[in-house]
Amino acid sequence: MIMTMTFDEQSAVSTRSRHSTAAGGCHPSAPRPLGSGSRVIAAAAVGLFAVGVLGVLGAAHAATTESVRIRFAAEVGQAPFACGQTYGGIGTTGSSVTPTDFRFFVSDVSLIRSDGQAVPVTLDQDGTWQYRNVALLDFEDGTGPCRNGNPALNSEIRGKVPKGAYAGLRFTLGVPFELNHGDPTLAASPLNITSMFWVWKAGYKFLKIDMASSGQPDKRLDYATGNPAVEKEKAVGFPVHLGSAGCASASLTTPPTSCKFPNRPAVSFDHFDRKRNVVVADLAALLRNSNVDTNTPNTAPGCMSEPTDPDCEAVMQALGLRDVPQQFFHIR
Repeated sequence: MIMTMTFDEQSAVSTRSRHSTAAGGCHPSAPRPLGSGSRVIAAAAVGLFAVGVLGVLGAAHAATTESVRIRFAAEVGQAPFACGQTYGGIGTTGSSVTPTDFRFFVSDVSLIRSDGQAVPVTLDQDGTWQYRNVALLDFEDGTGPCRNGNPALNSEIRGKVPKGAYAGLRFTLGVPFELNHGDPTLAASPLNITSMFWVWKAGYKFLKIDMASSGQPDKRLDYATGNPAVEKEKAVGFPVHLGSAGCASASLTTPPTSCKFPNRPAVSFDHFDRKRNVVVADLAALLRNSNVDTNTPNTAPGCMSEPTDPDCEAVMQALGLRDVPQQFFHIR
């Protein structure tokens, strides 16, 4: 073990040595001060040792893990989602819809081994789309009627898993409770996107799909005209915003202690090949049993996750939140 001394300690030793010599004493075992050159060499040795250990540990970790990419796609029936595109045959009335937003959060992603064991995917912390165990999938590009969005797109989840054979996939649609009720202006990306947030009490919009329909026009699409009267129109199409409801807190800006309706559907596929398959989120399947041309009087537009809103019932069923298999996601 190498010991170093302070400047004062070294001076004291040197003084004692000079006094001993002057008195004719001989002290071959007297300590000698450690020179600055020796200290540099010792520090370098320690640094090299640390780098070597980290290198060995990193190599060992790389040898037991592998990178994984899980691809997603947004579609409307058999057609890819695109901002400004109009799609027919939607819902119980066969309506035409023009989507203006399509984004959702997923969390707790796991690959499933053949024996049924779920192995969590450690998400890459990219500072943009993924934070801790949450990822944002974003399919709108901010163009045309999607101008409330942004140009950036993200259609995959990236992370690492232990090497092995995997047969299935599991994830949750939504943001975990512990991350769901903070201040989005202070949160890390992607949880800092305020358009994906309601208030602290309710938390994030786990799924945000906005659209105009044949019977429910979205007057906000005419904002570009600059007509203030148009901006005050109440007709906002048929939006679908999934989030927690029935959250208990003192005010809208107070984080809750619990939520009666968490509304975080778990999605699971027994057969999923991450190298070949894609997880498809299908808007047509989500709205198959909904009437998107009407809105129940005295309720929020479309479905805003209110448990008493009749317009939400078919949507919640399609999401797997009513004790029936979910229909929104499928594997291609």
